Amino acid sequence: MRQSRIFAVDFDGTLAMHEYPGIGPEVPGAIDVLRGLQSNGHKIILYTMRSGEALRQAVDWVTERGIHLYGANENPDQGSWTSSPKVYAHHYIDDAAVGCPLVYGEHNRPYVDWDKVRSLVLDEIS
Repeated sequence: MRQSRIFAVDFDGTLAMHEYPGIGPEVPGAIDVLRGLQSNGHKIILYTMRSGEALRQAVDWVTERGIHLYGANENPDQGSWTSSPKVYAHHYIDDAAVGCPLVYGEHNRPYVDWDKVRSLVLDEIS
């Protein structure tokens, strides 16, 4: 295995279906892939537009599913080498990212296709 990687992962449309400000059902495969990444020593940062109470709810949702977050809307180590507000990660998984594989669900709202992400990630980190 390569060295540990950092994954910045969006929330709405990526881990949970779009229902902001509520939290929709889990996007199929999302938590399984994150668990696999963590079990192989990789770090997960929740990287979302949510803030305040909505962010706390998203963090709770993720941690209740057994995912240990390295950070939420921040990389806790980057302050030692930059003052940039952009979260540093090796990989970004977001339903709004160009090239991210999507599934179009109810009401034509896209969400991340985690089966395809799993294949892409495995190619990258193995």
